[in-house]
Amino acid sequence: MRESFYQESHDDFRDLARSFVSREVEPNLEKWDEDRLIGREVWRAAAACGLLGLRTPEEYGGAGVPDYRYRCVLTEELSRVGAAAFASSLAINEDIVSGYLINLGSADQQRRWLPGMAEGEVVASIAMSEPGVGSDLRGMSATATRTADGWVLNGAKTFITNGGSSDVVLVAARTGEHEGRPRFSLLLVPTDSPGFSRGRTLRKLGLHAQDTAELFFDDVVVPLDSLVGEQGRGFHHLTHQLPLERLSIAWRGLAGAEAALSWTLDYVRARTAFGQRIIDFQHTRFRLAELVTEVDVTRAYLENLVSRLNAGHLDATTAAKAKWWATELQQRVVTACLQMHGGYGYMDEYPIARAFADARVQTIVGGTTEIMKEIIGRELAAGRST
Repeated sequence: MRESFYQESHDDFRDLARSFVSREVEPNLEKWDEDRLIGREVWRAAAACGLLGLRTPEEYGGAGVPDYRYRCVLTEELSRVGAAAFASSLAINEDIVSGYLINLGSADQQRRWLPGMAEGEVVASIAMSEPGVGSDLRGMSATATRTADGWVLNGAKTFITNGGSSDVVLVAARTGEHEGRPRFSLLLVPTDSPGFSRGRTLRKLGLHAQDTAELFFDDVVVPLDSLVGEQGRGFHHLTHQLPLERLSIAWRGLAGAEAALSWTLDYVRARTAFGQRIIDFQHTRFRLAELVTEVDVTRAYLENLVSRLNAGHLDATTAAKAKWWATELQQRVVTACLQMHGGYGYMDEYPIARAFADARVQTIVGGTTEIMKEIIGRELAAGRST
């Protein structure tokens, strides 16, 4: 018998997370969608419950627990109520920006930003995507020029999660060239910096509560110590952080698929047509059997990768496999589940309708499915992967 992925401490954490989600998240979902913004108070409430800063060292106000399974639990509980927007926004703070600060940030950078993030007072964003560039990060045109006074940043970014509300932005920008190839660096930019401005908060197909914005940098000057990691090594740093980022997206895909199946099973067991329950039709049972099996197999695979991440052995190519597979699975599951709801599946009052729209970005964000396959394919062509 396979050993349980979760232990008693994770079960206790789930009770805490479920109580928080029921009290602070679920009642606010409709309002956040209407406002197209997640209330800042929920960040502080999450921090008060000990749900933020899980990996952040205790000296900076966090829990100092690197075990990613706790983040998996919180993602599942948010997915259970259809809070995909908040789950995604949290991942930027908890899995991405904090990861750069913990692994690459200076002591001063860590002291300045990590406590506020763990307390729910600081919301962060990461700015890589640019207009017209898409997944081609080497095509970035934003520049940061080093001067005696600091870095002077110019350029535009788009599709930035938390971009409309963030207090600090981790920006990728060109800082030079080597042998005709651009070199990138990462800079921390407080959003109250002169020359920084926000453009539109973008209206999206789904994830309406999550503020996604355009950002502009017009001769923004930040101190020399705003550099995160090494100058010119930004692309290397980004690549090093990708396993966690892509596993985070993959787990949201899995959790979203499991939630959709749970809602659908409840629906088809209760709903009747032509004198019998929807689930009593053979086609319904067969389709559900297929979906449940695919989800169970995917969970086993991702659980293995979380264990590898915890042990420090998850590589970028394997994370790319997880990302494309789990997010494409999410598309298949959510689409099939909506179909089983019939006309009600098209109504916003049913969570499956919102999940259908929210899930669509999953195969795009963090690198498209096609980019994931290209990464895997290059490794195969080079004989470095099987």
